[in-house]
Amino acid sequence: MTSIEIGRTALRWLLAAIYLAAGVLHIAAPHAFLTIVPGWVPFPREVVFVTGLCEIAGAAGLMTGRWRWLAAVMLALYAVCVFPANIKHAIDGLAYGRNHLGWGYHGPRLLFQPVVVWWTLFAGGVIDWPMAARPRATRS
Repeated sequence: MTSIEIGRTALRWLLAAIYLAAGVLHIAAPHAFLTIVPGWVPFPREVVFVTGLCEIAGAAGLMTGRWRWLAAVMLALYAVCVFPANIKHAIDGLAYGRNHLGWGYHGPRLLFQPVVVWWTLFAGGVIDWPMAARPRATRS
């Protein structure tokens, strides 16, 4: 096993643990997530519940050879889809004083979202970038 594959496996286990924990929290404590669901999302309680199920299913899928690729793609899409909730959380929390996390929390969280998308795709074996070996230049 190459060092890249060892790293990919470690990242996959960590990501699966994070998504599993988040999924359980979405189901066990939905009130914490309902406050950041944008107003244009219909049936917010049901959406929070379903997103919890998606996170749990994605975490399980990442750990299987058969479903890993699909789980990674779906979790990456999920990370893109929940970005409006992260933005709402930052704006509402800062504008209305609903939390005391400030930009020291919200700024990095928002900036880290593309990394989560990459991480998911890399850990699931969908992409190799930037770890893939570069082709050597040939002389003519």
